Amino acid sequence: MSVDITDFIVVNALGGLDNPNAPASADVAGALVQTSDQLTIDARTLADAHASGVTAINVTLGYTLGDFPPYQHTLDEIRTWDTIIGDHPDDLTRIGTAADIAEAKRQGKIGIIYGFQNAAAVEDRPERIGTFADLGVRIIQLTYNQANQVGDGSMAPDNRGLTPLGREVVDALNEHRVMVDLSHSGERTCLEAARASAQPVSINHTGCRALVDLPRNKTDEELRLVASRGGFVGVYFMPFVHASGHARAADVVEHIVHAVDVCGEDHVGIGTDGTITAIDDLDAYRDSLAEQVARRQAAGASAAGERGDTFPFVVDLRGVDQFRELARLLAERGYSSTRIEKILGLNFHNYAKAVWGR
Repeated sequence: MSVDITDFIVVNALGGLDNPNAPASADVAGALVQTSDQLTIDARTLADAHASGVTAINVTLGYTLGDFPPYQHTLDEIRTWDTIIGDHPDDLTRIGTAADIAEAKRQGKIGIIYGFQNAAAVEDRPERIGTFADLGVRIIQLTYNQANQVGDGSMAPDNRGLTPLGREVVDALNEHRVMVDLSHSGERTCLEAARASAQPVSINHTGCRALVDLPRNKTDEELRLVASRGGFVGVYFMPFVHASGHARAADVVEHIVHAVDVCGEDHVGIGTDGTITAIDDLDAYRDSLAEQVARRQAAGASAAGERGDTFPFVVDLRGVDQFRELARLLAERGYSSTRIEKILGLNFHNYAKAVWGR
């Protein structure tokens, strides 16, 4: 059953723009961190993004983990993305408001949303949120998998919750109308931040722990609370949606269905946590997986469920047809075109109106 998504606003609430097959990107595929200046945004990358139907992508920039000085590295990454967008004015546009998403759709451009996956660059200075907002950052995830100065990540053993500084950071994010993203956060951090925020919050890329009991997936309590306060939940195309780690498209659908049952159809979307351009040589990539996972584990950055024998993506839900394929599978589950349109991007767009303004 096909669904025509041509007129849909399609928003990937956490994704990437890169050609992983290009030599420059392939050379750093096993690195702990791929910095923005190591991305390959070439003709194929852009053509694939256009062909996929995506309207906007929340790209990760700034400090996530590693030996970089967090604040300076983040400023450098923002400048790098400013240059990337400036070099491709016919294809890319930076998103600052919800209206910019609609305008990107109208112009046939790919909207780039500046987002962090760690608030570490804020350090102990919440006033930096204003600096980042002025530079175009629209989403800040509070933690990665580890603990930081604002709270505990999903793999932090103490599950401390939001720190006093974290509450100041949430207040600053609200003041500057930057999305509070609770992906990767520990359960208490997520619940406390959702309650502390004066504005709706999001979990831009996650799965449902009721289906697969892994720390990177969110409990029904977390999902329900975020939705009840007008927020957004994006389901990822990641190995965590199946207990074996060998996830398939059908597993992603099950997590979306469960999230809709818990949150309602107006609060669920997608955050694939992957690129649009697919890896061509999966056999060669498979050979490097164990090394990649070992590096993440040694750095304390990996999450339970990451293994050297599983791809960090859903193998049958990738490439330029990933959004159309998901739409087809949701239609097979009985979802209407209206509901599918909400999941593919309209719900994120409406959430953006609530936080960023129209």
